[in-house]
Amino acid sequence: MMKSSSKNNIQWGNIRFVPILHNRMEFAIEVRRQFDEFRPDHVAVEYPDTLESKILKGVKRLPYLSVVYYEEIEGEFTYLLIEPTDGQIEAIRLALAAGTPVNFIDRDTEDYPLDFSPMPDPYVVRKIGHFIFCQAYLKVHEYYAFPEDVLREKTMAFHLRRLSKKGERILFVGGLSHLPGILELLNQPQTQVIGRRKREGVGLAHLHRDSSREIMTEMPCLAAAYEHARSKGNPDELDRLKINSGLIEIAKKSHWKNNKEELSRSQTKILNKFARNYALLSGQLVPNFYQLIVAARGAADDNFSYEVWEKGSEYPWQTEEPGLPILRLKGEDLFLDHRRIRFHRQLKTMRRRLIPVPVRKKKREKYPGQWRESFKGFSICSYPPEDVVIEGYGQYLQKKAIEIKSEENTRIVPFTCSMMEGLDIRETIRDWTSGKVYVKEEKPLTGKVGSVVVIFDPDFPDEEGKDDFPWCVTWLGEHDQESDMAFYSTPAGAVMDGPAISRCQYGGFMLTYPPLRVYDIWRDPFFDMARNKPERLLMAALDYSIEKHVVYVAATPPSGRCRSIAAHLGKKIIYLPIGTFSPVTLKKIRQFHVLDGHHVRKYARQYI
Repeated sequence: MMKSSSKNNIQWGNIRFVPILHNRMEFAIEVRRQFDEFRPDHVAVEYPDTLESKILKGVKRLPYLSVVYYEEIEGEFTYLLIEPTDGQIEAIRLALAAGTPVNFIDRDTEDYPLDFSPMPDPYVVRKIGHFIFCQAYLKVHEYYAFPEDVLREKTMAFHLRRLSKKGERILFVGGLSHLPGILELLNQPQTQVIGRRKREGVGLAHLHRDSSREIMTEMPCLAAAYEHARSKGNPDELDRLKINSGLIEIAKKSHWKNNKEELSRSQTKILNKFARNYALLSGQLVPNFYQLIVAARGAADDNFSYEVWEKGSEYPWQTEEPGLPILRLKGEDLFLDHRRIRFHRQLKTMRRRLIPVPVRKKKREKYPGQWRESFKGFSICSYPPEDVVIEGYGQYLQKKAIEIKSEENTRIVPFTCSMMEGLDIRETIRDWTSGKVYVKEEKPLTGKVGSVVVIFDPDFPDEEGKDDFPWCVTWLGEHDQESDMAFYSTPAGAVMDGPAISRCQYGGFMLTYPPLRVYDIWRDPFFDMARNKPERLLMAALDYSIEKHVVYVAATPPSGRCRSIAAHLGKKIIYLPIGTFSPVTLKKIRQFHVLDGHHVRKYARQYI
């Protein structure tokens, strides 16, 4: 018979049941709570004894991830991932630590049918308690068992009855869906079901780092948070919602570091609302990892979505020498109900082709910090394809400034005795009732554009005096097709895209032509009167420009001091608001790479 104690626990005689949803953190926490409360003499888990030795070895390796594998049909393997957030694994770990015997009481069943039946959100356990959760599930769940499940439940009931005869306290941890069948069978005498008693070829392997990002049941960073809290003895304080919020905050900081873009409050609010609604549509209370990634892309862009995936899929316990074979697995290997998501982190300009072009997979570091070790910074240089882009954009700004200035020098006047530069049809039609004809009168623009200054971020120091773009550099052109350049940016070596290849972002830059004329403007005392970096760049642009006009692209107009200096030098500043330009294009040219030596250019295209 089934009865509940005063503390609302499911018991049958001297057996306490802890039904779980497999690989869910809330149930692992509940197993810990009930283990400490019940103090069992034996622990029984829903695993077959044919896998006992390998599972125990894998559990002892935690927090390193292990996979138990064996061949069922020729060429087809079955894989069992040992995860720290699984309730059964937690029960085994607690039993091993306390010296309590562990009993593997399930039946070894081959060709077991896949079951994707929907289950309640495990987060509910934290709010209403484990007993009420199980009670509510049993009320609404119509019990149905596959033939294989009947044999398994008979086997587990047989072993539980045998263990209960000793009169000792037994803690059983198994799947919630099996609870009704086992409880019913316990009230009847059972005989041992015929089945496999021994299995050959069972192996244990270490899970590869890339595979841990894909096949873990829980979000890897959540599993890592559980493991950290477990080591400190306080996993009860973990909250799935808080972990999700913490992930978003970490991703926002990483997004700022790598892309120098900050999510606004409204974007964060939209992200949370999007993720919540997506979860509710799928019958869940808390968004899962996939839903968080999709919400991040919807609220921001693919770059931020990638940061969420990158940080959320990190499981820190990895090793290059695990002492076991290393196994790479994909979702297809475990028949997971997985979904794919593609990140388009850069604007694709390739035309569609009849024959698909193979996409090169991005290379990764063998261990964190590997690529940074090879970056010394003694002989840096630029990446030529990016030089072509930035020079082309500088020429575009020069041409656009001339066009805008020419339009400002054009006025529309009534026709009197000369057609001037031609008939203005628009104004003539607009004032058609007056019978007047209007013509264009253009005043020629004297002088050309010499230097170009673009300010993405003025980089004013914060309260602590820290700058976001502390690296100030002056680069000379390598040939006649390149201009001299001065810029301030994120520091080289902070973000690595390959060995000796660092990714940076401009805070602002200045281009001036012809090349090989500019002294280091950041050390030149002539510009020390500048109050900030944008002023210094603009002053240098005015000083080194051999033409009359200088283009200044920024969010705010140039200061009065810079206008006075321009007038003193006989120059003119053409101000263009940065908001009038395509944000996609600005985002593309703002990112650049620094190579540690010219030899790096030979292989840089493999990483950039």
